[in-house]
Amino acid sequence: MPAYVDTHCHLDAPEFGDEAAAVRQRAQRAGVAHCVIPAVDVAGFGAVRALAHRGGDSYALGIHPVRTGEAREQDLAELDRCLRELRDDPRLVAVGEIGLDHFVPGLDRERQEFFYREQLLLARRHGLPVILHVRRSADRLLKHLRELPVAGIAHAFNGSEQQARAFVELGFKLGFGGAVTYERALQLRRLAAGLPLSALVLETDAPDIPPRWLYRTAAERAAGQAQPRNEPAELPRIAEVVAGLRGVPAEALAEATTRNACEALARLAPLLGAR
Repeated sequence: MPAYVDTHCHLDAPEFGDEAAAVRQRAQRAGVAHCVIPAVDVAGFGAVRALAHRGGDSYALGIHPVRTGEAREQDLAELDRCLRELRDDPRLVAVGEIGLDHFVPGLDRERQEFFYREQLLLARRHGLPVILHVRRSADRLLKHLRELPVAGIAHAFNGSEQQARAFVELGFKLGFGGAVTYERALQLRRLAAGLPLSALVLETDAPDIPPRWLYRTAAERAAGQAQPRNEPAELPRIAEVVAGLRGVPAEALAEATTRNACEALARLAPLLGAR
């Protein structure tokens, strides 16, 4: 069975509650050897670290752009302190989830950019890559990255080919997950098929971005069928879709994307080698 790395999984999300351990065990049985668990705010730093240590996984610390409205500037000082105090924790692999969101209404873009730049500076100060939230914001993210170079993963990438290649040129890998399973996602599927294999990593963003087979239509939701939560155990099936688009065996895709994840997040390799 191929072994996969889920480079973006929010096991601390309230949707999982006290089932996180069982969710992780299902993923392990499905072939997911490792999960990267990014924080979204300072309040969640302890939870993602505990989950990573408990499950043999890894974590990232950061402030999500959607949370910048309630975040305080002293939260950046707390992030700096945690990155400094945990610098010897091998399971701390990145600063994230950080970035910009130009889709959710009502978010202050100037405030988002302030937190984004400050966290890029912290990543550079502590010698860590970043995990980026990219939602209709690729060009602005790239602008700041050119001024404050740091590499990592562009999570749930869904931009243009030109933007994709710009991220890759700056040292980023691009995260592909459940969205690529929808036949109507033509541009995203073209990217998954046509970009260099060395540019791709796999993710679920669980409990979000459910793959096609979990999606409930508006009619089904109106009839009372709840939208199922996504889980890291879905990653191998997502990978089969990407492998099919590229015309490669699933085993080859698993090997390449694991290698790519280790290149993007340098601290991953020793953790995977120790399993």
